[in-house]
Amino acid sequence: MSYYLQSARGHLSLMHAARPVQDWIDDPATPADLRQQLQLAQRMRGFAVERLHLPDNASYHRYADLHRSAAVWNAVAAPPYSLQLKTWCFPFTGCIGYRGYFDEADARALAEQLRAQGLEASVYGVPAYSTLGWMSWLGGDPLLNTFIRYPEGELARMLFHELAHQVVYVKDDTTFNESYATAVERLGGAEWLRSQSSAAAREDYARFDGRRRELRALMLQTRQALAAVYADTAGAEPVAQRKAKAMEDFHAAYERLKREQWQGFAGYDAYIARANNAVFGVQAAYDGLVPAFEALFAREGGDWARFHAAVAALAAQPKAERDAALERLAPVR
Repeated sequence: MSYYLQSARGHLSLMHAARPVQDWIDDPATPADLRQQLQLAQRMRGFAVERLHLPDNASYHRYADLHRSAAVWNAVAAPPYSLQLKTWCFPFTGCIGYRGYFDEADARALAEQLRAQGLEASVYGVPAYSTLGWMSWLGGDPLLNTFIRYPEGELARMLFHELAHQVVYVKDDTTFNESYATAVERLGGAEWLRSQSSAAAREDYARFDGRRRELRALMLQTRQALAAVYADTAGAEPVAQRKAKAMEDFHAAYERLKREQWQGFAGYDAYIARANNAVFGVQAAYDGLVPAFEALFAREGGDWARFHAAVAALAAQPKAERDAALERLAPVR
């Protein structure tokens, strides 16, 4: 009960802090860079409705400054020799692979409890979350200080991702939900940059996203190596030893990227330092089915309305049939 109380209080506090975007734009005390980003976000909101067929509702027409670095903090966990995330079950969202808190200390306390149970745990800040459209009557999901100053391409992707959760959401299937939303953010973000951004903005974002893609490729490679280690319990070397070797290779490859391709860029150091089974499991949830959804988008001729309808049809199927259909579109990675 205490968990649900903190969730309700935290969300109501967030909603109470939000004011209409136009009020912030009209307020002479609003910093110029914030005003510019709010105006940009409103153009993105219109683009999401008109071009991407995402919901036209109350979400992202208000803004709140939470005076903190994240909207919520998620605790995640996985066994020492598995990438399968521990799940928690809730009345509306079903079972999901994380537990969110509005107070970072609460998330870290849970992570310590999970470690004491022998699990690998991690805590990460989340810049935004979706109420799945259920809170439109209360003003919808607001823009937040935790992401409003993102670079143009990243801001677009954030908005498109969270709005996608309001189109299709399946209980008890975190990977389906997050991979679908990630596919929408990538495809929609690319369309925004291609049709709405300047050449300079596209070039800046290409450099940023290029590093991220290389990191994701390394994460995938390591995830596959770890999965192979955990699946082979009868190997000549102990599982713990082979796992340690896979992680050593991962850290060495990351250092090579920084040295040879990123020219010392250290922006991912903290993320890499805490990488464990839980971190790899979360990455799998967000990335694992993206190629299948991208293939589905291509199959539907790049038509957003048809694509969302096809995803909704998949969501209505039993999980085994849904997974098989996605596997036919593109093998799960």
